[in-house]
Amino acid sequence: MTPSNNARPDRWALSRRALLRAGLRTGAAAGGLAALGPLGACAGPTGSPGPDTLVLALNRSLVSLDNKLNQFEAAVTVQRAVRQALTAIGPGLTPRLVLAERFELTAPTEWTVRLRDGVRYSDGTPVTVRDVAVALRMYQGVSGSFLATFFPEWPEVVPLDARTFLLRTRNPAPALDYLMANILITPAAANRPEELQDGVGSGPYVVTAANRGTGDYELAANPAYWGPRPRAARVEVRFLPEESNRVVALRSGEVDVIDTISPDSADQLRGVPQVRMQTTEGTRINQLFYNFRKPAGHPLADPRVRRALTFAIDGRTLIDDVLTGSVTPATGPVPSTLAGAVRTGEYVHDPRRARELLAAAGVRDGDLTLRIIWESGEFANDTTVMEAVLQMLGEVGVRVELQQFEPGGDIAQWRQGRGGDWDVIGNGLSTPTALAVSALQGMYGGTPEDEKTRDTYQGYAFPDVAALIERATSEVDRSARQDLLARAQQAVWDTWPCLWAFVPRVVLAQRQRVSGLRLEPTNSYDLAAAGVSAP
Repeated sequence: MTPSNNARPDRWALSRRALLRAGLRTGAAAGGLAALGPLGACAGPTGSPGPDTLVLALNRSLVSLDNKLNQFEAAVTVQRAVRQALTAIGPGLTPRLVLAERFELTAPTEWTVRLRDGVRYSDGTPVTVRDVAVALRMYQGVSGSFLATFFPEWPEVVPLDARTFLLRTRNPAPALDYLMANILITPAAANRPEELQDGVGSGPYVVTAANRGTGDYELAANPAYWGPRPRAARVEVRFLPEESNRVVALRSGEVDVIDTISPDSADQLRGVPQVRMQTTEGTRINQLFYNFRKPAGHPLADPRVRRALTFAIDGRTLIDDVLTGSVTPATGPVPSTLAGAVRTGEYVHDPRRARELLAAAGVRDGDLTLRIIWESGEFANDTTVMEAVLQMLGEVGVRVELQQFEPGGDIAQWRQGRGGDWDVIGNGLSTPTALAVSALQGMYGGTPEDEKTRDTYQGYAFPDVAALIERATSEVDRSARQDLLARAQQAVWDTWPCLWAFVPRVVLAQRQRVSGLRLEPTNSYDLAAAGVSAP
């Protein structure tokens, strides 16, 4: 899909305050982008849910019920209702057993795992040790997998008997029980190194209808499920990219649950009869991340320039006026909610200093043009944030082009350096393990060798940083590991990887007829635990 170029210089005669106020009121987008108008102006889907059907409205298209490439949280909620892993990250951000009845560190480089007795797929076939081994190979083999970056190395499966096996690594892997929560198990014969579009799983639901083009799915309770029967007999998943449509649909009772909503919409929904809100601190970080694939001599290849540009961004205004206090500013390269996170610095707004530092680095007014790209729905009020950033950078003599991708487009190719050129990407990364070491590994643990296959995070590859992170991932002593983590985080911060970054709070809205739904810091929930009553 061709992205839309939204640079409209004539729009930026507005003052910053006027721009932010307008964006807050309407979510107005730059030229050609759909605006979030009043709620009454948009029509949602028709038809109320049945008494035993739970209806979810997602802001991004669910292109697969396999998670090898798909990372956004609402997708994970649905994916894990169909396919399961050996473990899962529970509400307390610690692992709990799922397909495994035992998952124990029995040697520095070995975990002993035993499958539950009687776990089966929806077609009645048993979950086997071979399925686990093949799943690991398929996740390792897929090109561009975001999950692959969390693994410092891939474990080897060593069968011991029909249900018991070792996960063996060359170096100690003290967080492997967390990491394996993200490897969804599929019958070995049907697994491939790609996002699967069909096939069976071992979860509480089965897919009865799917339309990848529209992002709509229908699920039914798995009659052969090995665990407790899910509370809702059926689940419908709908893709509604426009937030106003999702809000209207929830208010009218046409859908039961919406998530990833803007602060403005959350305020409108509070106090609405039959609607309840849930919120919690999140484990996701949103970033305006630099492109580290720039050639030597490009301004962004110079850390002095990357640092200088950060002083142009008025983060406090963005948080207070655009995001209305629904986020906290990042004080390090990973969210402070993650185990092992430390404070390494803060983003400071000082346009005069930005100009001075740019000049000292040889960048004069008008010399630098930045192309900022992002996918619609990457974070709340994303378009308004980008419009404000355009104006803020303009105030220090930097021109900006905004380029927005629609959901389901080809921005993944651009992230990997296989699409067009860009300078800054509006991006978000969830940390499904809730560990700082995993976030560091996923974003900053890349090496020049990884970059040859585009398996780095936006081209970030600093061997010294990667070495620190690698040491932390294999350190079994907690105190020593924390020291390494602190050093690694400071080293990352000092490379200035982001123009700006923030940590959003997790918000979900649901109809009162929904019970048992517990929003977790990972912005996901156990779909099988959610029940519904008659509308």
